[in-house]
Amino acid sequence: MNTLSANQTLNSNQTVRSVFNVLRLTYGIVPIVAGIDKFTDLLTHWENYLHPGIVSMLPFSPHTFMMIVGVIEIIAGIIVLVKPAIGGYIVMAWLALIAITLLASGNFLDVAVRDLTMAIGALSLARISTILSPQTN
Repeated sequence: MNTLSANQTLNSNQTVRSVFNVLRLTYGIVPIVAGIDKFTDLLTHWENYLHPGIVSMLPFSPHTFMMIVGVIEIIAGIIVLVKPAIGGYIVMAWLALIAITLLASGNFLDVAVRDLTMAIGALSLARISTILSPQTN
């Protein structure tokens, strides 16, 4: 069995820590920015991504729904920054649900694939955070 030298172990730990930090910041900040944008529509007109079946079931306007989604995304991003082991799973599930909704609508399939890929990254963040010191969880 191969054993790593002290330097190799230290370098591996530093690499894992740097990957963790990049993932934590990415999956923390991006949902916060997207959530804030649900109130401004500067990045895109978010209502366009809603499945028509969902729109017809809403008891309020699609814009109001997207603002509620924005609040949820902001909270999810904050959880990722504070408790990445939990937040990573929340963002993973959120992205997977968005992708499933887009796939069901048959629209924005490129966004659905991107969101599924991002969900895998969020899962990776949650998993990596469990092997780091307890302070990251």
